[in-house]
Amino acid sequence: MHVMPQHLPPTLAHISESCVCFHLRRTARTITQYYDRVLAPTGLKPTQFTLLTVIRRTGGLPFTSLAEVLGMDRTTLTRNVGPLERYGLVKIESGSDRRVRMVRLTRAGERKQEQAEPLWAEAHGRIVEGLGEKVWKSLRQDLSRTIAVGLDASEQQLQS
Repeated sequence: MHVMPQHLPPTLAHISESCVCFHLRRTARTITQYYDRVLAPTGLKPTQFTLLTVIRRTGGLPFTSLAEVLGMDRTTLTRNVGPLERYGLVKIESGSDRRVRMVRLTRAGERKQEQAEPLWAEAHGRIVEGLGEKVWKSLRQDLSRTIAVGLDASEQQLQS
């Protein structure tokens, strides 16, 4: 299994062996590229599929809550929701409080998410099968712990 180039200069070898950010981002890019290829027939990117799925399963969320659930800042979420709104897959409405913006799926968004879900399930199944169920469960726990450590480190850095 080819994971890293074998003949890296010593400085790059050290980074590729030790840097948390490098490994997490490379992993994310690799998996995202695979999901990109699998979801391509639907015209959705993995992030768009995730957005549609979260919105569909929750019935719609306030913009701020959606950003929090996805671990995105509001600017990044706005950039990701924009194309979905332009394509008529989501709509942004005022909530009960006019300051709250709700993001909801349109019927076209529901159909698009339904179209993409079996392809996503195929990709997910292949990755989990490759890892093994036990490793995937452990990895999820480790990643959750990593997120918590990153959030805590960010909070401490903001306070200093």
